[in-house]
Amino acid sequence: MAQKPLTAAERATRLKLMVFDVDGVFTDGSLFFTAEGDAMKSFNSLDGHGVKMLQSVGVQTAIITGRQSGIVAARARELGITHLYQGVADKTVALAELLHATGIAADECGYMGDDWPDLAVMRRCGFAAAPANAHPEVIQRVHWVAEARGGQGAVREVCDAILRAQHRYDELLAAALGG
Repeated sequence: MAQKPLTAAERATRLKLMVFDVDGVFTDGSLFFTAEGDAMKSFNSLDGHGVKMLQSVGVQTAIITGRQSGIVAARARELGITHLYQGVADKTVALAELLHATGIAADECGYMGDDWPDLAVMRRCGFAAAPANAHPEVIQRVHWVAEARGGQGAVREVCDAILRAQHRYDELLAAALGG
Protein backbone atom coordinates (compact mmCIF):
# COMPACT_ATOMS: atom_id res chain seq x y z
CA MET A 1 0.00 0.00 0.00
CA ALA A 2 1.40 3.41 -0.98
CA GLN A 3 2.20 5.76 1.84
CA LYS A 4 0.24 9.03 1.90
CA PRO A 5 2.48 12.05 1.21
CA LEU A 6 3.24 14.25 4.20
CA THR A 7 1.42 17.56 4.49
CA ALA A 8 3.37 20.80 4.69
CA ALA A 9 2.58 21.03 8.41
CA GLU A 10 3.81 17.48 9.03
CA ARG A 11 7.03 18.33 7.20
CA ALA A 12 7.41 21.53 9.24
CA THR A 13 7.15 19.64 12.54
CA ARG A 14 10.49 17.96 11.77
CA LEU A 15 12.47 21.13 11.08
CA LYS A 16 15.67 21.79 12.99
CA LEU A 17 17.09 24.13 10.35
CA MET A 18 15.43 26.70 8.06
CA VAL A 19 17.43 28.12 5.16
CA PHE A 20 16.53 31.19 3.15
CA ASP A 21 17.50 32.74 -0.17
CA VAL A 22 17.73 36.54 -0.02
CA ASP A 23 16.68 38.33 -3.22
CA GLY A 24 12.97 37.76 -3.74
CA VAL A 25 12.57 36.16 -0.30
CA PHE A 26 13.98 38.50 2.36
CA THR A 27 13.69 41.32 -0.20
CA ASP A 28 11.19 42.10 -2.93
CA GLY A 29 13.82 41.20 -5.50
CA SER A 30 14.52 44.79 -6.51
CA LEU A 31 18.17 45.76 -6.77
CA PHE A 32 19.02 49.41 -6.19
CA PHE A 33 22.45 50.74 -7.17
CA THR A 34 24.06 54.06 -6.32
CA ALA A 35 25.99 56.02 -8.96
CA GLU A 36 29.14 54.50 -7.41
CA GLY A 37 27.81 51.00 -8.06
CA ASP A 38 26.96 50.17 -4.44
CA ALA A 39 23.90 47.95 -4.06
CA MET A 40 21.11 48.66 -1.59
CA LYS A 41 18.45 46.27 -0.33
CA SER A 42 15.35 46.73 1.78
CA PHE A 43 14.42 44.21 4.50
CA ASN A 44 11.13 43.74 6.35
CA SER A 45 11.32 43.97 10.16
CA LEU A 46 8.51 41.43 10.57
CA ASP A 47 10.61 38.89 8.69
CA GLY A 48 13.53 39.53 11.00
CA HIS A 49 11.45 38.96 14.10
CA GLY A 50 10.12 35.70 12.65
CA VAL A 51 13.70 34.46 12.21
CA LYS A 52 14.52 35.39 15.81
CA MET A 53 11.43 33.53 17.04
CA LEU A 54 12.50 30.37 15.19
CA GLN A 55 15.93 30.65 16.78
CA SER A 56 14.37 31.13 20.23
CA VAL A 57 12.76 27.68 20.03
CA GLY A 58 15.92 25.97 18.78
CA VAL A 59 15.38 26.02 15.02
CA GLN A 60 18.67 27.04 13.43
CA THR A 61 18.60 29.50 10.55
CA ALA A 62 20.83 30.00 7.53
CA ILE A 63 21.15 31.96 4.31
CA ILE A 64 22.33 30.57 0.98
CA THR A 65 22.43 33.19 -1.75
CA GLY A 66 23.98 33.56 -5.18
CA ARG A 67 24.99 37.19 -4.65
CA GLN A 68 27.79 38.54 -2.49
CA SER A 69 26.73 41.50 -0.36
CA GLY A 70 27.99 43.32 2.69
CA ILE A 71 24.40 44.37 3.31
CA VAL A 72 23.32 40.72 3.60
CA ALA A 73 26.25 39.97 5.92
CA ALA A 74 25.22 42.88 8.14
CA ARG A 75 21.57 41.76 8.20
CA ALA A 76 22.59 38.18 8.99
CA ARG A 77 24.75 39.41 11.91
CA GLU A 78 21.88 41.55 13.18
CA LEU A 79 19.54 38.55 13.12
CA GLY A 80 22.04 36.13 14.65
CA ILE A 81 22.23 34.01 11.49
CA THR A 82 25.67 32.41 11.77
CA HIS A 83 25.37 30.08 8.78
CA LEU A 84 25.83 32.46 5.84
CA TYR A 85 26.76 31.28 2.35
CA GLN A 86 27.13 34.09 -0.21
CA GLY A 87 28.27 34.17 -3.81
CA VAL A 88 27.15 30.56 -4.18
CA ALA A 89 27.04 29.18 -7.73
CA ASP A 90 25.69 25.74 -6.74
CA LYS A 91 23.36 25.96 -3.77
CA THR A 92 23.23 22.16 -3.39
CA VAL A 93 26.96 22.15 -2.55
CA ALA A 94 26.43 24.85 0.08
CA LEU A 95 23.48 22.90 1.52
CA ALA A 96 25.57 19.73 1.75
CA GLU A 97 28.30 21.67 3.60
CA LEU A 98 25.71 23.20 5.92
CA LEU A 99 24.07 19.87 6.73
CA HIS A 100 27.48 18.33 7.39
CA ALA A 101 28.51 21.25 9.65
CA THR A 102 25.28 21.13 11.68
CA GLY A 103 24.76 17.37 11.69
CA ILE A 104 21.16 17.92 10.59
CA ALA A 105 19.51 15.55 8.10
CA ALA A 106 18.05 16.92 4.86
CA ASP A 107 14.51 15.91 5.87
CA GLU A 108 14.93 18.08 9.00
CA CYS A 109 15.86 21.08 6.87
CA GLY A 110 13.61 23.60 5.16
CA TYR A 111 14.39 26.06 2.37
CA MET A 112 12.53 29.12 1.13
CA GLY A 113 13.35 30.34 -2.36
CA ASP A 114 11.73 32.08 -5.27
CA ASP A 115 13.41 31.25 -8.58
CA TRP A 116 15.05 28.53 -10.66
CA PRO A 117 18.45 28.67 -8.91
CA ASP A 118 16.61 27.48 -5.77
CA LEU A 119 14.88 24.46 -7.31
CA ALA A 120 17.63 21.85 -6.93
CA VAL A 121 18.33 22.74 -3.30
CA MET A 122 14.62 22.78 -2.47
CA ARG A 123 14.24 19.23 -3.80
CA ARG A 124 16.83 18.04 -1.29
CA CYS A 125 15.08 19.52 1.75
CA GLY A 126 12.26 18.01 3.73
CA PHE A 127 10.25 21.23 3.56
CA ALA A 128 10.25 23.68 0.64
CA ALA A 129 8.52 27.05 0.74
CA ALA A 130 8.10 30.05 -1.55
CA PRO A 131 6.76 33.61 -1.38
CA ALA A 132 3.51 34.32 -3.23
CA ASN A 133 5.36 36.02 -6.09
CA ALA A 134 7.86 33.23 -6.71
CA HIS A 135 8.31 31.97 -10.26
CA PRO A 136 5.45 29.62 -11.28
CA GLU A 137 7.85 26.67 -11.72
CA VAL A 138 8.93 27.11 -8.09
CA ILE A 139 5.37 27.44 -6.79
CA GLN A 140 4.43 24.17 -8.52
CA ARG A 141 7.23 22.31 -6.75
CA VAL A 142 7.10 23.49 -3.14
CA HIS A 143 5.20 22.14 -0.16
CA TRP A 144 4.04 25.54 1.11
CA VAL A 145 3.39 28.97 -0.49
CA ALA A 146 3.08 32.19 1.51
CA GLU A 147 0.23 34.61 0.90
CA ALA A 148 2.76 37.45 1.24
CA ARG A 149 5.26 38.46 -1.40
CA GLY A 150 9.02 38.35 -0.94
CA GLY A 151 10.25 41.26 1.18
CA GLN A 152 6.70 41.91 2.37
CA GLY A 153 6.30 39.37 5.16
CA ALA A 154 6.71 36.01 3.39
CA VAL A 155 9.59 35.01 5.68
CA ARG A 156 7.55 35.90 8.78
CA GLU A 157 4.62 33.93 7.42
CA VAL A 158 6.67 30.76 6.96
CA CYS A 159 8.27 31.22 10.39
CA ASP A 160 4.81 31.50 11.94
CA ALA A 161 3.66 28.38 10.04
CA ILE A 162 6.66 26.41 11.33
CA LEU A 163 6.07 27.61 14.89
CA ARG A 164 2.41 26.61 14.67
CA ALA A 165 3.30 23.17 13.27
CA GLN A 166 5.76 22.67 16.13
CA HIS A 167 3.15 23.86 18.67
CA ARG A 168 5.32 26.77 19.85
CA TYR A 169 3.43 29.75 18.38
CA ASP A 170 0.89 30.11 21.20
CA GLU A 171 3.56 29.96 23.91
CA LEU A 172 5.58 32.70 22.19
CA LEU A 173 2.45 34.82 21.74
CA ALA A 174 1.54 34.37 25.42
CA ALA A 175 5.06 35.49 26.42
CA ALA A 176 4.76 38.55 24.15
CA LEU A 177 1.44 39.39 25.82
CA GLY A 178 3.15 39.23 29.20
CA GLY A 179 1.47 36.02 30.26
